Amino acid sequence: MQATVEPSRDCALCPRLHDFIASWRQREPQWFNAPVPTFLPPEGEDSVRLLIVGLAPGLRGANRTGRPFTGDYAGDLLYDTLIRFGLARGRFEARPDDSLELISTAITNAVKCVPPENKPIGSEINTCRTFLTANLARFRNLEAILTLGTIAHQSTVRALGGRVAAHPFSHGGHQKIGRLTVFSSYHCSRYNTNTGRLTEEMFVSVFREIAEFLNK
Repeated sequence: MQATVEPSRDCALCPRLHDFIASWRQREPQWFNAPVPTFLPPEGEDSVRLLIVGLAPGLRGANRTGRPFTGDYAGDLLYDTLIRFGLARGRFEARPDDSLELISTAITNAVKCVPPENKPIGSEINTCRTFLTANLARFRNLEAILTLGTIAHQSTVRALGGRVAAHPFSHGGHQKIGRLTVFSSYHCSRYNTNTGRLTEEMFVSVFREIAEFLNK
């Protein structure tokens, strides 16, 4: 099952991304520089009730550390909020060997490999959806999904067999697709928070709604 859930370390399905990672392996051989796997809770995939879907690894974040949202600003806001709502425990120190553990939550990306300028192209998003679809299927007790940003949202909707036109992205929105409830938020990137598009309270409000849903 693992072979279909996660791409191989040298996955070449997207030549542009494969070449980009290869160039960074030469420049920074100590970095992770590979498709970033889904971050799971220690209790395993059957404990997962919430799946968070981001866009893609950041160059100096997950691509460097090998763990989603670890090593850049987006992770500071995301993991602090997860801890606040009891969806993570321990201390987030922006490195994969810190004491942080997820609780009933998993984190993945719509695109597994770091794209140049943080911008995957359509063919790469479509190709990598194979792995997103497999991840969605692996969680037997999944109840909710949080999509961070429009691209992650649209790819998730398609992976669930829905139509994007029928399930548009909106910050703070939630909608039912099959048996799952899909929540959506602007991405917790530094750009979005610096420009005021996303405030901490806006982000916390989305998680408050998710926590209420999961606690019903």
